[in-house]
Amino acid sequence: MSLTQKDQQYLWHPYTQHKTAAPPIAIVKGEGALLWDENGKEYIDAIASWWVNPFGHSNRFIADAIYTQLTTLEHVLFGGFTHEPAVLLAEKLQAILPSNQKKIFFSDNGSTSVEVAIKVALQYFYNKGEQRKTIIAFENAFHGDTFAAMAASGISFYTQAFQGMFIDVVRIPVPVKGQEQVSFAALEKAISAHDCAAFIFEPLVQGAAGMVMYEPESLDRLIEICQQNQVLTIADEVMTGFGKTGKNFACDYIRKQPDMLCLSKALTGGTIPMAITTFTQQLFDGFYSDDINKALFHGHTFTANPTGCAAALASLELLQTDAMQAHISRVNQSHLAFKKRIENHPKVTTTRVLGVIFALEIATDSAASYYGTLRNKLYDFFIENGVILRPVGNIVYVLPPYVISQQQLDKVYEVVEKALEIV
Repeated sequence: MSLTQKDQQYLWHPYTQHKTAAPPIAIVKGEGALLWDENGKEYIDAIASWWVNPFGHSNRFIADAIYTQLTTLEHVLFGGFTHEPAVLLAEKLQAILPSNQKKIFFSDNGSTSVEVAIKVALQYFYNKGEQRKTIIAFENAFHGDTFAAMAASGISFYTQAFQGMFIDVVRIPVPVKGQEQVSFAALEKAISAHDCAAFIFEPLVQGAAGMVMYEPESLDRLIEICQQNQVLTIADEVMTGFGKTGKNFACDYIRKQPDMLCLSKALTGGTIPMAITTFTQQLFDGFYSDDINKALFHGHTFTANPTGCAAALASLELLQTDAMQAHISRVNQSHLAFKKRIENHPKVTTTRVLGVIFALEIATDSAASYYGTLRNKLYDFFIENGVILRPVGNIVYVLPPYVISQQQLDKVYEVVEKALEIV
């Protein structure tokens, strides 16, 4: 039996309707921006395997760091103990995080980093004797699949089976061009009408919504409104963090600083699941008490796993090299050139670029569903042509490993252009 056949016998995949989905592709090897399946076919991983792998597959520098750590200390519980990789990682991160971020809490993935932030927001006010039970989020947000993260998400088919089981969330429009004042007014109305603990947002780019982008000045204004009303702010940088927008964090584009940041995905260079939520000193102090009941009772068995911390330290070191920053700039310039070339195509309605993120929207006669016919036709075309892209409805985005070669990136653009001829 092939790997694919054995997979179909035993495994259940994410976001998959197994009755109608094509068999999964069995990948046996990766190097740089390339992957190979069990039949020897080569693919360009043009989405960095769900945005986690900026430094390329099988990166030797990160692998060596992991090996060294595994032969020293693979894991130790983090309740009552600590270790050098966690301390060093916290120290290195604090040097590049927004300056108000003083405390670092470890968890396992993007969803749990958001879960921690929302729990902290709610309990922070509870510890003060205030009942604030509402979270504010953007329309069409995506923050993860655990319950609080899912509640904050606004893509209905992900969450519709669980309606009525969530914490209270009120949604406001994204301040895209022309809708800024509508968004500001909606936030002010939400705060006045509800006892709001926090506003959670994907800064500058809504990833799962189709790389929807908005301006830093608008986010500054939204944070300012929250600060004026003592509403906490949570920047979900799970997708945008570690160079995707052209800067270390999307929040580096704004003047106002959020109270919390959520980090995961590229944190360990796509090697080991790990997440971090960062906090201001004020938030930490809200739990610092002689009363044990005011502690944050949240933890994971693999919290601050030393091997994951070693991978993250190696990833941070790579990110900050001149060579990697040059790769990020090169990909950005290539995206801008492709945008200029494709934006007037008769089948393209909009294009957008930020950092290493490129997106275009294909003209359709009607609304394209998230996993509808158009999306599936495009996905199959890309796979047939050896490029891994996952369109969101009628939106095609490219978010490659930073180390993708120019030849590989040009092939991705070429295949995207060809795809426009089949729709």
